[in-house]
Amino acid sequence: MNNKISNNVSRRDVLRAGAVGLAGLAFPELLIRPAGAQVPEAKAKSVIQLWMSGGPTHLDTFDPKPEAGEAYCGPLKTPVATNVAGIRIGELMPLMAKQADKYSIIRSFTHPHEGHENGTYAVQTGRNPSPELSYPAMGAVLAFKKGQQCKLPPYVTINWPLGRFTEAGFLGNNYKTFVTGGDPNAAQFTVQGISPTADMTGERLQQRRMLLQTVDSFDRDFGGEKTVQAVNTFREQTYALMMGNEKNAFDMSQEKKEVRERYGRNFFGQSCLLARRLVENSVPFITINWGGWDTHTKNFDAMKQLLPTLDQGFSALLEDLAQRGLLSSTIVVWCGEFGRTPKVDWAAPWYGGRHHWPYCYSCVVAGGGFKGGAVVGASDDKGERVKMRPVYPWDLAASMYKLLGVDPNARLPQPQGCGVAYVTPQATGQIESGGLLTEIM
Repeated sequence: MNNKISNNVSRRDVLRAGAVGLAGLAFPELLIRPAGAQVPEAKAKSVIQLWMSGGPTHLDTFDPKPEAGEAYCGPLKTPVATNVAGIRIGELMPLMAKQADKYSIIRSFTHPHEGHENGTYAVQTGRNPSPELSYPAMGAVLAFKKGQQCKLPPYVTINWPLGRFTEAGFLGNNYKTFVTGGDPNAAQFTVQGISPTADMTGERLQQRRMLLQTVDSFDRDFGGEKTVQAVNTFREQTYALMMGNEKNAFDMSQEKKEVRERYGRNFFGQSCLLARRLVENSVPFITINWGGWDTHTKNFDAMKQLLPTLDQGFSALLEDLAQRGLLSSTIVVWCGEFGRTPKVDWAAPWYGGRHHWPYCYSCVVAGGGFKGGAVVGASDDKGERVKMRPVYPWDLAASMYKLLGVDPNARLPQPQGCGVAYVTPQATGQIESGGLLTEIM
C-alpha cells in the first residue's frame, strides 16, 4: 500500500488513520476511501459493545433454567421477574430486571466454535474463520465507513485489546481499534497517546516539537522533503488532538459524583460511563472489554462478584442513554464469544465450574432501532440447544449494519471483494442463517 499522504486528506482522516499510533506519533498508511453508494436509512449512529471476554454463562444471566434442577442451575434457583410480563432473568440482576422494557434478549445465539480465538472472531466479524482471509471486526468496518463523522478515533476499545485476533483484518492498521489503556475508575485516568504523562507539561511537549522540527530540517536537506512533509502533517494533527478539546471526552472528572456512583465505582461501571461520553462525541464504535468470564472453576463464586457489578453498570447505561435521548440512536449489545455449559461440573478440580458452550447461549441488544421488552428464539429446557429461531453472529451483524445505514451487501476493498456481512443462506449458498432480526427491528 502507498505510504504517502495525499494533499486532499483531511484533518479528520489523518487523525482516525493514526489513532492507533498516537502515543508514538506513528506514521499512518494512506486511507482507503469507500466508494460512494446509496445505503439504507440509518437509525443508529453509534454502537456500545459490552464484551464479556471469556464467555458469560447464559443460565446465570439472561436464560435461567430453575426447573432443570441443581445440576444445571446450581445455587441460583430463583429467577427475578422483570418489568415485562413473562420475562425472567438471573436473580443477581434486579436492576436490569427494571430495565427489561429497554432491551431484547436473544436466547438462541449460536455458532460452532468452541475455542476463544475462533469464537471471538466469529462474533466480532460476523464471519466464520477462514485460513485464506482475515476479516475486519465490525468496529473496523464502521471506522472505514463512518470514521469521518468524529474527531476522535472512530473505533475505541476500553481498556485492552481483545487479543484473540487482529481487529482490522484486511482493512489494515488504519482501522485498527484505539485502545485506551488505564482504568476509567482510577483517580487519574490516563489515556495512552492522548493524555500526556504527569511529567509531560505543555512546555516540555513544545520543546520536543521544536527538536523534531530541527531533525526534520536536517532530513529535508538530504532529499527527504516529501516524506518529511507527510510525517509533519500527521504529527501536527496528533499534537492538536493531544492538546485540544477532543481529549476532554476522556476526562472522567467532568462527571458529577452522583452520576459516577450511579454507574458504580469500578472498572466496568466507569467504562460504561466513558462509553456514554464517547457516544456524545460521535464515536461510531466503542467496545468495553471486560474479562473474568471464563469460569471453568467455581463459577458461582465468580458470579456473585461479577453479576452485581454488571447489573449496576449495564442498567445505569441503558437508563442514562434513554434519559439523554441517546438510546434511540445508540445500539448497545452485550455478549461474549460463547456461553458456558448448562450442566455444572461439580467434580474436582472444577468445583462447580462451567466450560465453553457455543451451541446455544444469550445475547442482549438495545437501542438504535432495536425494540425492547422482547425475547428472540428459545433454548431447550436445559439451555443446551436451540429450540426455535437460531440467530447466528452474521445475522446479528447484518441486522446491526442495517440499522447503522450500512448495506450488508456492500463490498469492501480487498481482492475477493467480499461483502460487509453474510445476510441469508441464499446470499452465501454455504452457511446456515436465521436471517435478519426483523422481529425486533
